[in-house]
Amino acid sequence: MQVASTASGASWIDTHCHLDEFVAHGGQDYADRMRAASRSAGVGHCVIPAVERGNWAACREMAHRWGDSYGLGIHPLYTPRVQEGDLAALSAALEQAASERDERLVAIGEIGLDYFVKGLDPARQEQIYRDQLQLARRFDLPVILHVRRSADRLLKHLHEVPVQGGIAHAFNGSLQQARAFIDMGFKLGFGGALTFERALQLRRLAEELPLEALVVETDSPDIPPHWLYVTAEQREAGVPQARNTPAELPRIGAELARLRGMAADDLARASSANAARALPRLAALLEGEGAAHG
Repeated sequence: MQVASTASGASWIDTHCHLDEFVAHGGQDYADRMRAASRSAGVGHCVIPAVERGNWAACREMAHRWGDSYGLGIHPLYTPRVQEGDLAALSAALEQAASERDERLVAIGEIGLDYFVKGLDPARQEQIYRDQLQLARRFDLPVILHVRRSADRLLKHLHEVPVQGGIAHAFNGSLQQARAFIDMGFKLGFGGALTFERALQLRRLAEELPLEALVVETDSPDIPPHWLYVTAEQREAGVPQARNTPAELPRIGAELARLRGMAADDLARASSANAARALPRLAALLEGEGAAHG
């Protein structure tokens, strides 16, 4: 796989997209067309995080099919469905990937905490999160974090069970929290949410944080940018919600670049380099494939 470039030469890395969901909802042919379209748009690489035991194999398959990379983990929203043996199964899957030298496994994720959705057991979430941090230490992997109204608790556990870093996905915390993650070796993921003019704090963070701390993402098919968003009133009137895809990343990245007063191509290069620093196996993977196509 050769990382695709835009017409002007820059290439984007979508550091967080659930591409297996496109297969589940539209079939393999639809997913293949979507991925091809995003590659043509300049998205050379996607990182596909898993969310539960039931989609680990699909995420791995998609990464290998399209020349992308993936993570394995248990998302906090899926913790009510965790059964006895799931964490042991995750450990076994990581062992297998290590024994097979699967270079496309680049992180443990998506893991973390969610204190926004009602009905989730905080203690259960935290134990499963902590157990996965231990696996990240054991297998020397970075983590991809779900951060929703939970930054301080995530940081507390990271101080107690430190890992090599990773990406705080869809970050929307305070400047102080952002700096705490950065100090622990994390990059911060920015996506469609920053395209809304009313997202004042998020846009301010996107402007003010050090460039070397930022990566870009879509979280597709979720978190649509403002040009895809359908309001509640429109949905009630029968207007369907458009599905976010990695092909939207260059436009999202261009908005981030505009906020920072820089060229989109420069932002693409910087954010891709940051992604490679956050996920060392991704760096090795891209370097190897670049050499193979040089």
